[in-house]
Amino acid sequence: MLATTWLEFVAVVFGILSVVYSRAENILVYPTGLVNTTLYIYLSVQAGLYAEASVNGYYTIMSIAGWVWWARKKTDGEHQLRISGSSATDWRNALLFFGFFWISLWWLLDRFTDSSVPLADGFAAASAYTGMWLMARKKLENWIWWIVTNIASIPLYFSKGFVFTSFQYLVFLVLAVMGYTEWRRKLAQSEVAKST
Repeated sequence: MLATTWLEFVAVVFGILSVVYSRAENILVYPTGLVNTTLYIYLSVQAGLYAEASVNGYYTIMSIAGWVWWARKKTDGEHQLRISGSSATDWRNALLFFGFFWISLWWLLDRFTDSSVPLADGFAAASAYTGMWLMARKKLENWIWWIVTNIASIPLYFSKGFVFTSFQYLVFLVLAVMGYTEWRRKLAQSEVAKST
């Protein structure tokens, strides 16, 4: 923990803020997330976690897209995008999306980089890609993918000497479980309201 740089500290603080805002379904998830992701692109490259660097590049792009999608309103002023659950087709597509990226990243890292952890780096990155896509679309199941990502990322970052970042992922894990519970409650309330 004593080896934590100020850059890593700032990135962690903004990352935690971003997840707190996401849990609250607050659009500030995106500007705070952008600070976090741009800093982690640099930190991940420095650590040789190239798939994680690509994840943060992807997060940056998806944060801009998500910001636009979450901000859109209907003519009556209501937000167009609402929390929803994934259908069987959505699940199939998410699993295919994840599988494609995991295999692709593992292969690329193993063949073309000096990564010492291509399988784990690719797995964490692919699950994060999937979680971010579903979060931008306000799918409840984004939290399941974040839980998987956090469980994979804790030892990954710890093994590379980013102890404070590992702690961040532990906090993210707790927040992801809370986020899933909160969004599930909101979805259940909206379904009850629709049926009455």
